[in-house]
Amino acid sequence: MNLKLIKSFNAVCCLMVSLNLSAQVYRDSTADVEGRVNDLLSRMTREEKIDYIGGYNGFYIRGIERLGLPEIKLTDGPVGTHKDGKSTAYPASVLSAATWDTSLVYQLGKQLGRDAKARAVHVLLAPGVNIIRAPMGGRNFEYFSEDPFLNARMAVAYIKGLQDEKVVATVKHYAANNQEWDRNNVSSDIDERTLHEIYLPAFKASVREARAGSVMNSYNPVNGVYTTQSDVLNNKILKGMWGFDGFVMSDWSSTYDGIAAANGGLDLEMPRARFMTKDILLPAIADGRVAMSTIDDKVRRILRIIFRFGFFDKAQLDRSIPLDNPDAAEVAANLARGGIVLLKNKNNTLPFSAAQIKTLAVIGPNANSYIAGGGSSYTFPFHSVSVLEGINKIAPDIRTIYAAGIPTLPDVVASSIFYTGRNSPIRGLKGEYFNNIRLIGQPEKIVTDTTVSINNGWHIAAEKQGIPFDHCSIRWTGVIRPQKTARYRFTVRGFDGFRLFVDSKQVINEWRDQGITTKEAVVVLEAGKEYDIRLEYFANVHPVDIVLAWREDKLLFEEAVRAAASADAAVVCMGFNESSERESNDRTFSLPEFQDSLISCIVRANPKTVVLLNAGGNVDMNGWIDSIPALLHLWYPGQEGGTAVAELLFGYISPSGKLPVSFERRWEDNPVHDSYYDPANTKRIAYKEGLFVGYRHYDISAVKPRFPFGFGLSYTSFRYSNLSIADQGKPGFPDIRVTFTLTNTGGVDGAEAAQIYVRELKSKALRPFKELKGFSKTFLKKGESKRVSVRLDANAFSYYRPERGVFDYNPGRFEVLVGASSEDIRLRKPVAVK
Repeated sequence: MNLKLIKSFNAVCCLMVSLNLSAQVYRDSTADVEGRVNDLLSRMTREEKIDYIGGYNGFYIRGIERLGLPEIKLTDGPVGTHKDGKSTAYPASVLSAATWDTSLVYQLGKQLGRDAKARAVHVLLAPGVNIIRAPMGGRNFEYFSEDPFLNARMAVAYIKGLQDEKVVATVKHYAANNQEWDRNNVSSDIDERTLHEIYLPAFKASVREARAGSVMNSYNPVNGVYTTQSDVLNNKILKGMWGFDGFVMSDWSSTYDGIAAANGGLDLEMPRARFMTKDILLPAIADGRVAMSTIDDKVRRILRIIFRFGFFDKAQLDRSIPLDNPDAAEVAANLARGGIVLLKNKNNTLPFSAAQIKTLAVIGPNANSYIAGGGSSYTFPFHSVSVLEGINKIAPDIRTIYAAGIPTLPDVVASSIFYTGRNSPIRGLKGEYFNNIRLIGQPEKIVTDTTVSINNGWHIAAEKQGIPFDHCSIRWTGVIRPQKTARYRFTVRGFDGFRLFVDSKQVINEWRDQGITTKEAVVVLEAGKEYDIRLEYFANVHPVDIVLAWREDKLLFEEAVRAAASADAAVVCMGFNESSERESNDRTFSLPEFQDSLISCIVRANPKTVVLLNAGGNVDMNGWIDSIPALLHLWYPGQEGGTAVAELLFGYISPSGKLPVSFERRWEDNPVHDSYYDPANTKRIAYKEGLFVGYRHYDISAVKPRFPFGFGLSYTSFRYSNLSIADQGKPGFPDIRVTFTLTNTGGVDGAEAAQIYVRELKSKALRPFKELKGFSKTFLKKGESKRVSVRLDANAFSYYRPERGVFDYNPGRFEVLVGASSEDIRLRKPVAVK
C-alpha cells in the first residue's frame, strides 16, 4: 500500500471514530439530560439493565465500565455520613425541627452535602420525614414532627441545602413508617384522606418543591400491601399525581417479591438484588408478566439523576473540603443552641448565676459522654463535647463534682478484668478474628485483647492494620475471677450479632443483623472460683462495634447523693442513648431502669436540681416533674451539644427551641394509645385516630397535654400585637398576608418562634379545630420590635377530597390565629376566603 493510500485510510478511520464519538450523545456534557439518558439506555443490554436495578457492595449502584458509567456511592444519614468513618455528628432531626428555623436547617443540608462530597458520596439516605405518631417510636429522633406542615417545611429546607451541593437527597421512609416494632410485618392501615393530609404532605413537598432525587420505600405494608410493591403509592401517587421523575429505592432488604416490586414502582433494590434478579425477571419479561418498558423506566430514572447532578461528568470527591470541617461543627452547634427546649423554669432557677453557684454537681449516666440515638443514623464524631466538659469549658471558675449515679458502660469496661485462661497471670482475652461472618476456618489474626471495646471509629485505624473492617466475626475466650460472692451484671453492646457464654451457659443471645443494641444478664458468682467466658460476635454490612463489661450488680446512688448535697445546685443528665433508642426496636415510655429513682433522690438532696433529658420525644415524667424546678429537653444535641447546654444553663444565650410534638401527661392520654400495638397479632394496625394526631386531638379533647405542641420557655418575654390581614389574591387563588408586630419585652436578647394556625369557622367536612399553616422565627434584641409577615395560599385552607382525589377548599369564613404555641394563642382575626 502506497503512502497516499495509507493517508486516505487513516483519514477514513479518523472520520469513523469522530462520527462514532459524536453519536455518543450521553458523553456530551452540553447535551440535554433526557437526550443523554435515552442514548445511554439504548446502549445497555437487557442483562445490564436488570443488573443495574440491584445495588451491590452494600452501599453502591454499580458502574458499567464499558460505557464509562461510574459507580454511585450511597451513605446513611440523616445526622451525619454514617458509613464512611468519623464525620460531623449533627443533632437529631427532631431537634432541628424544634429550632423552627428553616434557614438553619438549609445550612444543615449544605454542610451534610459538603461532608458527603469530602467522602465521594453521591447519595445521602436522608431526610426522614415520617410523622411522629407515638413517643415510643424507635426512630422518632430521626424524624421532624407530628405536624405535616412543619414536617414539610423542614424537609424542603434540608433537601434544598443538600442538593444545592450536588448530593442527592433520599426522602424516607415512604410511607407511614411510624413504629419500629415489627416493622417488616405490621401494616399501617390508613384511610385515604388521613394518608394524604397527615402522612404524605412532607413527601409531596420534598419531590414537588425541593425536587428530591430519590425516595426510599419503608419496610412496612400500607393498607395490606408492602410499600416496595405498592402501585398506589409509587406509581399512581408519587410518579403520577406528583410527577416524581427520580428513582425509588428499597430500604435495606425491604423487598419481598421481585415481580410485584418491579410492577409496583420500585426502581432500585438495595443493598443487592435478591428478588429483582435476572433469574426472576427475564422469564417474567418473556411471558409478559413484566414489560421491558417497565425495566427501561427504572434504569432511565437512575440515569436521569446521574446526569442531572453531574455525576457522569466529574468525580464526586472534593478534597478541598476537610473531613473534620469547622464550618459543619458550627452549624451543629447552632442547631443545638436553637433546638434545645426549656420546658420548666420555676422561680427563674435558670440561668445559673456564676456569682451564686460556686459548686455544681453534674450527675447521671448521660453527663460525661457523647449521647445519640442508635441504628443506621448513628454518627461517629471526630470529637464531641459532653455536658460535663461543656460546663467546665463555659464556667471554668465553678467547681464541678461528677457522679454517674448509675454505672456507665465506659466506666464498667475500664474496671472489667479478664484473664487469658485458668490459673493464668496474663490479663485479657484471647481474640480470634475471622474474615467471614460465621466464625469458620482459620482466624486471620489471633491477639490478646485486654478489654473488648471496639467502637467510635476504631475500624478506621484497624482497617489500615489489616484487621477486618466489616463482614467479619470475632471470638473472645478467657476467664473471670470474682472477688466476692454476689450477683454480677454482664453487659454486651454491639452492632449486629453477639452471644455471651458464662461457664458454657449461654446468657445473652442476639445473633442477628441489627442496629446498636445493649443486652444484659445477671448471674450469681462465687468468690474464689474461675468462670470461663466466651463472647462471639459478627459484623455484617456495618463496621465492627462491640463492647463487653461485667461488674457487681449494684448502683452508685450514695456517691451521687453526696455530690448533690454538697453543691449549690445540681444538674441530672438522664434519658436514652444509642442502645436504648434506636432503629429496629421501639423504646419504652418510661425512662431506663433506676433513672426515675435517681432523679427523686437527687432533688431531695438538693432542691435546686435541673433535669437534662435525652430522648427523641416525650417520656413518663410523673414520678418527678412536680418536684424539680427546671427541665431542659436536649433531644440528642450532636457533637457540640455539651457546649450549647452549658451556654443555656449559664445564660450566654436564651432558650428558643419549641416542641415539634405534643408531650402527653400519660401514654394513655395519647390518641393512638389504643391503636398502636397489635396484641392480637393480626399484623394490621388501624390508624383509628384519623386526622386527629397530636395537637389536633388535644384541641377537641378534655384531656390536655403536659406541654403542648409549639411550647418552649425563654429567659425573656415577647408581646404580639397589631395583627393585620390582607388578601392580595383573586377568587380561587387566595394570597393572604398575615402581618403582626413582635416585641421583646424582657431583659435579654432572644428569638421567638411565632406560629400561625388556620381554622374553618363553618366547615362542610370534618376538619381539625385548627392547623398549623405558617411560622416565623425572629431574633430580637431586648426592647426591639419587628413586623413579621407570613403568606398563606390556597394550601392553607384546603383539605383532601377523596371523591375527587384532590386538595381543595370551600370559599367562606376562616379564622387566622397567631400564637406562641398551639395552646397560647395571642392574636386572632377572621378572614373571608374567596
